[in-house]
Amino acid sequence: MNSLKYLLILSLIMISATVGFSQTESDAETEKPSGQVLDKIVAKVNNYILLESDVQKAYMEALAQSQQGFEAPSRCDVFESLLINKLMVAKAEIDSVLVTDSEVLIQADQRFNMVMQQFGGDENMLLEVYGKSSDQLKKEIEEMLKEQLIVQKMQGKITEGLTVSPAEVRKFYSSIPRDSLPFFSAEVMVGQIVKKPEVNRATKDSLANQLSIFKEMINDGSSDFQTLATKYSQDPGSAIQGGELGFFRRGELAPEYEATALGLKLGEISDPVETMFGFHMIQLLERRGNTFNTRHILLRPEPTENDIRIAERFLDSLRTLIVDEKIDFAKAAKDNSDDRATSDNGGFFTDPATGSNRLTLRTLEDPILYFTLDSMEVGNVTKPLRFENEREGTQVRILYYKEKFPAHRANLDDDYEKLKAATKRKKEEGLLGRWFVTAKEDVYIDLDPFYDRCDALKDR
Repeated sequence: MNSLKYLLILSLIMISATVGFSQTESDAETEKPSGQVLDKIVAKVNNYILLESDVQKAYMEALAQSQQGFEAPSRCDVFESLLINKLMVAKAEIDSVLVTDSEVLIQADQRFNMVMQQFGGDENMLLEVYGKSSDQLKKEIEEMLKEQLIVQKMQGKITEGLTVSPAEVRKFYSSIPRDSLPFFSAEVMVGQIVKKPEVNRATKDSLANQLSIFKEMINDGSSDFQTLATKYSQDPGSAIQGGELGFFRRGELAPEYEATALGLKLGEISDPVETMFGFHMIQLLERRGNTFNTRHILLRPEPTENDIRIAERFLDSLRTLIVDEKIDFAKAAKDNSDDRATSDNGGFFTDPATGSNRLTLRTLEDPILYFTLDSMEVGNVTKPLRFENEREGTQVRILYYKEKFPAHRANLDDDYEKLKAATKRKKEEGLLGRWFVTAKEDVYIDLDPFYDRCDALKDR
């Protein structure tokens, strides 16, 4: 396999597999009335099977998301990556590399809630699109995540302690023929300072009072928590589950939420508690070691027009200080931005693949951001702009268009971080390749004849 591809494909496969169609060996080979094979087993590693549909889905995803500037993977590359996944799972069983049920449940609950949010908590729509109930979907996500977590643990064990030096990056760069250097599209460096409007006290008090009424209704038996959560909670992912969030570790939820939840007795319901997401009424359902499961009703306070204007005035004053060079943009972002994803980086957006502050326009998934930059001059800071945050409603921000980098062939000065990431992937691929040679001797592997051409079992 091309040394630039394996780790990229592996990560794309693991990230993209949000919802799949689980099949056992007994029902994997299903035929249409015409006799055409709908799906089939293309590889077996001990008791673990790989389906043709798995390969097709991963191949299409890898093509769609292949790293900009580098050659897209072949179908054989993807097949080999999936085969190594199955080998890692089978070998993990032999080597007693395990994941706990709580690890799986925590991530499965979070992934399931993300999916339900995409459907606005509407289980009928989920059934229509995927042909499965919420319980079926949750079970499939748990099975998929268990394999992913095992693969991650095995990969981490194999590549543990791996580092890349500047000399190795230079050597890797020098090894690429000049006419084969990747061509990078134009890139931009852009930052933001976000202000979440502070909702007025009267609105907040009204929501807290509403939750207190809900608590009284539950206590006097006129309603129950699940019914109220399903009807009134503004957290669509958990509302469909009667408000149940699933298991989380300490430190994974808002501090105020966690402190309140862990201060409750099992089954006890809290008074209203405020977090950055709104007002919650919480019930503690279960504790398992360092994890806990709760249900909640969330009511989000909506800012008034005046609340939003106050945020705009604050950012407008901050913009004046930045434009007049009385304060540095990065410091202003770090001290004042309400967006935690960018504030610690001086307000600048980063490429998730490399951690670089330089982004292609394709990386800017927000179309409003894309078109705003298209009308800006480099070096400009916008006036306050309103935008909608999916989870937190109306917010206000200023944007700083710091720099633009023209399209170019890769070079060490401009693309060091990208080349460092590629160097590390090559080094990891070498380690995994050497591991594969010995590990495959410990398991039974059977491949469909169609994929013999890929030479996936060939010593590398």
